[in-house]
Amino acid sequence: MEKSSLPVSTAGSYRLPPGGAAAIGDHLLPWFQQHARALPWREQRTPYRIWISEAMLQQTRVDTVIPYFLRWMERFPDIATLAAAPQEAVLKAWEGLGYYARARNLHRAARQVAAEFSGELPADPEALRRLPGIGPYTLAAIGSLAFGWPLPVLDGNVERVLARLLALPHPVKTPAAQQALRQTAAKLLAHHPPGTFNEAMMELGATCCTPRNPACGRCPLREPCRARRQTPEAYPVKRPKAPIPEIEVAAAVTWKSPTEFLIARRKPEGLLGGLWEFPGGKREAGESLEETVVRELHEETGIHVRPLAPLLLVRHTFTHFRLRMQVFHCAWTGGTPQAIDCAEVRWVTLADCAPLPFGRADQKVLQALRTALRPPDFLPFQACQTAILPQGYLPDL
Repeated sequence: MEKSSLPVSTAGSYRLPPGGAAAIGDHLLPWFQQHARALPWREQRTPYRIWISEAMLQQTRVDTVIPYFLRWMERFPDIATLAAAPQEAVLKAWEGLGYYARARNLHRAARQVAAEFSGELPADPEALRRLPGIGPYTLAAIGSLAFGWPLPVLDGNVERVLARLLALPHPVKTPAAQQALRQTAAKLLAHHPPGTFNEAMMELGATCCTPRNPACGRCPLREPCRARRQTPEAYPVKRPKAPIPEIEVAAAVTWKSPTEFLIARRKPEGLLGGLWEFPGGKREAGESLEETVVRELHEETGIHVRPLAPLLLVRHTFTHFRLRMQVFHCAWTGGTPQAIDCAEVRWVTLADCAPLPFGRADQKVLQALRTALRPPDFLPFQACQTAILPQGYLPDL
């Protein structure tokens, strides 16, 4: 095997060869100038547009982000407009992008910037760092791209490029790997314009040094890359994946009339915080799904329901678990809706739901209702005496 051009010191740190940092940039930057994609956030650059694009691009593909970014800029063209908007409108604009804490943090940060910095992102690292949602990656991305600060960006694309360049033997999220990556990125950045170099590294990882089938033959860094002399796709080294648990949930479309049903808004923080949903919850040991939906509706909203029939089964994968959600048509049989374990409850029609933000799983329920258009008519709507009623959950009518 060809001897590596990136020697390993006796201390175990991974070093670029003498002159390597400058040479890498000398190859990378002309490549970027020639091959950079035309992306909307690269036009009319402002700190605000950079901030929004970087928030959207975290753990989300570029082709997914583009239409969201364009719609966002039409709806919230500046920080003042974003700060003045209600959170529900912000979440609706984000609907479908996932990781909704990003949208909530953008909204909170915009209000803080409007109040403390006259509606302009602060050109000070410490002030920027204190804004909601600004972590090390976002600080480096905004700082280098908008203000020229010499802060190396380490996103998934850059980590992959550097891990292959160094043939790093550790999983990239281990402390040893992160130290090696940060040191290498800082050395590379010292020789070149920070924003341009960071963006070029991210572009290389996104379009050329991809997770599978990397295009090594057209990579501007193919000569110094250690992984190319081995098996590129073996890097970055991966940790064994833990099995993803499945959570079983029952939810209800609870009908008040042939056109009105109940929805609930989740509490502001946590998973899907602030979004609307069809009330329900986790199945407990020994329960049937029908029993689950009756119990959960009473605990969450204070009402009594009768399950009528299944509507659909929704499967959805989150980052750390899989959701299996059985949705039932239910009749409202008693109790006044209250926000007991949620932020708000509301009787709505399908038309009322159009401007409200829902997560992907609940959007599937809405789509099923649009197809059905009305509640099931196989049982008398007001008198549901023959409907499924789990033992022990008979309401006092």
